[in-house]
Amino acid sequence: MRVKERRYQNAFDQRTKHFIEPDSKISKMNLKSLFSALVTVLIAIALFISQSSAIRVQGQEVETIPDQRQQVSCGSVITGTVTLSGNLNCNHDGLIIGEDSTTINLNGFQIRGPGIDNSKIGIAVSEDNVKIVGPGVISGFQAGILVTGANGFSVSSVVLQNNEVGILLTGADSLSVEENNLKNNLVGVTAHSSNSLDISDNLMTKNALAGVLLLNTDESSVSSNNIQGSQKGIFLDSQSAENTVQMNIVRYNIVGLDNANGLAPVSNKNTFSTNLCGTSSPSGLCTGN
Repeated sequence: MRVKERRYQNAFDQRTKHFIEPDSKISKMNLKSLFSALVTVLIAIALFISQSSAIRVQGQEVETIPDQRQQVSCGSVITGTVTLSGNLNCNHDGLIIGEDSTTINLNGFQIRGPGIDNSKIGIAVSEDNVKIVGPGVISGFQAGILVTGANGFSVSSVVLQNNEVGILLTGADSLSVEENNLKNNLVGVTAHSSNSLDISDNLMTKNALAGVLLLNTDESSVSSNNIQGSQKGIFLDSQSAENTVQMNIVRYNIVGLDNANGLAPVSNKNTFSTNLCGTSSPSGLCTGN
């Protein structure tokens, strides 16, 4: 098991290191290459999580945490309902969800990671009907929250900052990302091969590459978000279909709305309406400034 974990860890590091660059370099990079790299990151993370049949911290199996009466520490596997009672300063992964219908209440505290150059996850979710509620902060991870292959996940009132990806969703269904503050990440919210997402009422500022990035994601809603300070405010690739993007304020980005690098929305059946933004690709997706 440890050999397998190291193999996926090394693969992850090799695939991600080429786009962890200072902000001054990010602006010079080809966006299309960055999107392709991010897809690779999503797959690498999913493989790394799914190939581990036991959760280990520094080579040791950890016990599950059944309820809030027990002490929570970095690397704990969480079940039931847990309320944080203090900050977690982690040199490795933060918390791992261990069963369906688990709830984590950050209770105003922070989960801090070792930095985005370490392939660590703030909260890893692969179970159904999981809730993460704030207020609270998750910062300094490769992905602040990683959701892979889960249904019915929700996160609200959480600050996700200084991560490579604030919230990363892959193979997920029927999820809610609502009323969060995502700032100073490479990407705010990324979804890959997911369906029926509700990304609404979030504030996203200074996420260098994109506020919202949908890749091969269908029948989802991106609405009533305030997104600014990114190269792309909201981006959907050509494989993302039947999504609705409406009532967003997408100002002060290089490109506010981008449907597959200028593809006509009718081609992939995406709908854009009542979005305030300055620029779009193709043109005509913005209602006004």
